[in-house]
Amino acid sequence: MQALIGAALLASGRPVRLRELAGVLGLSEDAALRAVQAFGRELERAGLGFTLEAVAGGYRLIVPPHLSGQLAPLLAPPPLPPLSTAALEVLAIIAYRQPVTRAEIEAMRGASAGTVVTLQERELVKVVGRSDSVGSPLLYGTTEKFLLEFGLTTLKDLPPLPGTDFSHLLRS
Repeated sequence: MQALIGAALLASGRPVRLRELAGVLGLSEDAALRAVQAFGRELERAGLGFTLEAVAGGYRLIVPPHLSGQLAPLLAPPPLPPLSTAALEVLAIIAYRQPVTRAEIEAMRGASAGTVVTLQERELVKVVGRSDSVGSPLLYGTTEKFLLEFGLTTLKDLPPLPGTDFSHLLRS
């Protein structure tokens, strides 16, 4: 059972949802969850150089952070430059207010939301529909890659905001 779980997580190359694992294992979701948790504990005990992570609504195998520095020469491609402050502001607005139009983002920031293109290129945000307002502007939301990059299982894992005032997310 553990070999099959490990093989499924390794072969998939993406987080595998519990429902999918249950199907592969031929178990109920509850039984699959217990098996996955036991697999994670066994990985920790054995210290094999990777660990189980629950992220983006599924499970995946990762290299523990304490080993990743030593593996840097083997990893490719080189990391992208960090997001600019403007891009992070736009990303925060989209994450907390999605679905949201570019005009709404610009109104909240008081500045252009041109970095939406950068966020789309990095696959952190995507078009999720069109607004019913005049002109049917595009609506933006976050992607599964956003969850992966920020280590979130769901959007509910975002830190809570006090009320609906987003001004503290923006530049002063």
